[in-house]
Amino acid sequence: MDIRHYYLEKGKGDTLILLHGNGEGGEYFENQTEALSQHYHIYVIDTRGHGKTPRGEGEFTIKRFADDLYEFMTEKGIEKANILGFSDGGNIALYFALKHQDMIEKLILNGANIFPKGVKEPYYSEILDAYEKAKQKGPEGVRETEMLGLMVNEPDITPEQLETIKVKTLVIVGDNDMIDEEHTKLIASSIPNAELTVLPGTHFIAHDNHEEFNKKIIEFLG
Repeated sequence: MDIRHYYLEKGKGDTLILLHGNGEGGEYFENQTEALSQHYHIYVIDTRGHGKTPRGEGEFTIKRFADDLYEFMTEKGIEKANILGFSDGGNIALYFALKHQDMIEKLILNGANIFPKGVKEPYYSEILDAYEKAKQKGPEGVRETEMLGLMVNEPDITPEQLETIKVKTLVIVGDNDMIDEEHTKLIASSIPNAELTVLPGTHFIAHDNHEEFNKKIIEFLG
């Protein structure tokens, strides 16, 4: 791998990997780190080109981030882990599950989507507009274009592909999430061993409603 991930490691017990969303870093999980590390051995990873992890060379895609996760786990000798992915982190977790579900104990998808228009309006149109404007900035807009491109061009996953994921899965969202409600239900119904939980809050329930969110995560993982 051409990069080394920045990450926070804390706690003891079963391994739990936390994957943040678009344009963020591991600090997004500031309201989870202490609570979850009391029960699990957590790794909070900054994705390639996010937070304190360098971008490296080559393509900048969700699929590549999933390959990075495989390399990270292999490097750390992690044979199997629980994975909690938020937003783009959930999409990374889905791509990872499609290739390496034997390395997943349980899967938690918070505000994930399987294709770009799973994001409801007006959010999708706003993202698309920002992406087109960023492309027009030339070299100065490269980073912004790449980051927004993750939401405009990916993911590209079908319900039929989700049917191959057999690990126990929690799909968890806010009742005012930016992911369309029917899209979230499609994800939950397509994964054979999934349950759906809706909490009061927005797309950012890990912040909005962290006590209920953390309680549900701990309950689900056991």
